[in-house]
Amino acid sequence: MAYKHLLVHVDGGSRAADRLDVAVALAARLGARLTGLFAELHSLGPSLVARRSPQNMAEASRSARALFEAKSSAAPVVAEWWELPPGEYGEVVPQAAACCRYADLAILGQHEGEGAAVPEDFVQEVALGSGRPVLVVPAFGRHAGVGRRVLVAWNGSREAARALNDAIPLMRGAEAVVVLAFVQPEAGARPGRMPPLNIAAHLADHGIAVQYERLTEEEVPGQDEPGVVHALLNKGYEMQADLTVMGLARGLPFVRTSGARAILRSMTSPLLLSS
Repeated sequence: MAYKHLLVHVDGGSRAADRLDVAVALAARLGARLTGLFAELHSLGPSLVARRSPQNMAEASRSARALFEAKSSAAPVVAEWWELPPGEYGEVVPQAAACCRYADLAILGQHEGEGAAVPEDFVQEVALGSGRPVLVVPAFGRHAGVGRRVLVAWNGSREAARALNDAIPLMRGAEAVVVLAFVQPEAGARPGRMPPLNIAAHLADHGIAVQYERLTEEEVPGQDEPGVVHALLNKGYEMQADLTVMGLARGLPFVRTSGARAILRSMTSPLLLSS
């Protein structure tokens, strides 16, 4: 398993350069091709009312491409540029998700707030619609070294399993990997009906040693979503994680889109989402 093609979203936001630094460093480390994708809305702001002029959009595209070419040409990576025509929410978001399907990993940015060139739910919708893992870079701080100290959210679900396996190329060679488990016994399950499942053994097969920690019902009552989100953020801060890994589900337990919004608002380290 390896990432051989990375896609990074490049826009006119203030954090595009930092996101590019992460993408270029990862591409060089993994020996991957890097594609820059320009995708912005016709309108800015949460109301999506203030329509931008064609000249404004053209200048944003030129600046984004110049930044991408300057950053990628300074590293030993093969790079190319893709560009979506400016459009409305119903065009830009699904088109961006479609572009991500032609890469192994998409690198997007945490929403930058009012005046951003993409909608607030851009990351969630691309992660849910692309069928590819999405690495989200925070809107503050420096994050060039992704994958040295990794926190994995685990509950045995399909989404969690997908996220964990998608993160394996980023976890190889990590200094520390913590699997934080939120697993409850199935109602009515009898001892001995399942084999001795062990996610740490699965990662050990990939040469990744982990520390397994399970949160009890007393620590996270009901294993409810706000409690899970709070526990993840606390553990990530405690271990100084530079990558948090979790599954994303729409309308299903762990982590639903509401929990993802909370994580995406509060994240302090890069986040890998898979659905």
